[in-house]
Amino acid sequence: MDFRKIGNIFFKYRSYTPLPLLLLMVLFINPTTTSVLAGLAVAVCGEAIRLWAVSYAGSETRVTSGVGGTYLVTQGPYAIVRNPLYWGNILIYLGMGIMSNALFPYLQIFAVLYFLFQYYCIILSEEDFLRSKFKDVFEKYFNNVGRFVPFAGKVPEEINSKLSLNFKAGFVSEKRTLQSFFITIIIILFFYFSGIRFF
Repeated sequence: MDFRKIGNIFFKYRSYTPLPLLLLMVLFINPTTTSVLAGLAVAVCGEAIRLWAVSYAGSETRVTSGVGGTYLVTQGPYAIVRNPLYWGNILIYLGMGIMSNALFPYLQIFAVLYFLFQYYCIILSEEDFLRSKFKDVFEKYFNNVGRFVPFAGKVPEEINSKLSLNFKAGFVSEKRTLQSFFITIIIILFFYFSGIRFF
């Protein structure tokens, strides 16, 4: 199985891959006060990580045509883990799943495993690109910062990306994700307050 080819497909359509899980979440939604509050806390943590990351990486995180990038970001959350955006996404999806309380805990566990597999495949393709473009700089980054496991070590100064933290640009880049974030929360709260259930 060529995980890199699968990763390229996932990368291109990554905006749509959550839709089947969101459909199941709505069909089997059964929110409680506890699930809404606990899930919201997890989802907000995920969105905060995303906002922090895009405030360094900028609009390039929105590319859908293929794996690529103009520069290698090694600051902020990227100094702790190489793929903070994907961790942010996983926490958002997990948080929304907990909020909905749909098929708990099976849907939530499946969602985490599903997205870990998706992002693992994407990351393999991204690492090939970064290794090819940034060569020794990426190798040093690769050897000092974990792919998935956060590690608060120190990134060597010679590979510091020297980018400015720009929350204004981050919010602009994050606009579409924030819209989806709030729309999903509103939908869950509608079912919570209305008491409507499909099953």
